[in-house]
Amino acid sequence: MAFIELSGIEKSYSNHHVLKGIDLDVEKHQVVTLIGASGSGKSTLLRCINALETIDSGTVSVDGDVVSGPGVDLDRLRRKVGMVFQSFNLFPHMTVEDNIAVGPVRLLGEDPDAALRRARELLERVNLAHRARYYPDQLSGGQQQRVAIVRAIAMRPEALLLDEITSALDPELVAEVLNIVRDLARDGMTMILATHEMQFAREVSDVVVFLEQGKLLEKGPPEQIFGEPKEERTRAFLKQIIEAGRL
Repeated sequence: MAFIELSGIEKSYSNHHVLKGIDLDVEKHQVVTLIGASGSGKSTLLRCINALETIDSGTVSVDGDVVSGPGVDLDRLRRKVGMVFQSFNLFPHMTVEDNIAVGPVRLLGEDPDAALRRARELLERVNLAHRARYYPDQLSGGQQQRVAIVRAIAMRPEALLLDEITSALDPELVAEVLNIVRDLARDGMTMILATHEMQFAREVSDVVVFLEQGKLLEKGPPEQIFGEPKEERTRAFLKQIIEAGRL
């Protein structure tokens, strides 16, 4: 049984059919990357996995438990599956270390001093220990996104969802964020990420999924998707990426 299983996921907003029967299995320790044009359903799919959006039909299962539909323990789900967003979402009135420690204290019941010590240890790993007492508005965008990733890791999740985490960053800040994701992949973190960083997707992924207008059109190992895609639409999408110098 896969760690995360999506079966027949359908999602519409009013008359806009966003996800059309998505089936996808993600094994423990896999990195699965969602690619496709803007509006293809990548972010919505991630939000459905973490129950930030309700699905119209189908099921989402995590570690053998169905986590879609009524009666789901959302706190338990989000302790198991963390999410990092495009827009950081840090608490502006809290220092960096407090941003990281607050979740483990309030949701996991950790001792506040122990949570702060671990926050500092995690910041050390991403070369931000010297910013522990800073506030978010005193950090660069890349630093804020690194803190957001650390905050998610501090909850000790078994999987992470990463939604276009570099899209709001200046180009020179992208590498420092992607390096953390590389480290997480090497450490065996289960991840599903949506990204437009194709070279990074090629390097870090176990499986690449191409979404087109809400459908899962093609999936496979990165060498197959980027080297010999089977679907004409996948080939056309990647041709545009190559012509834009992004692969």
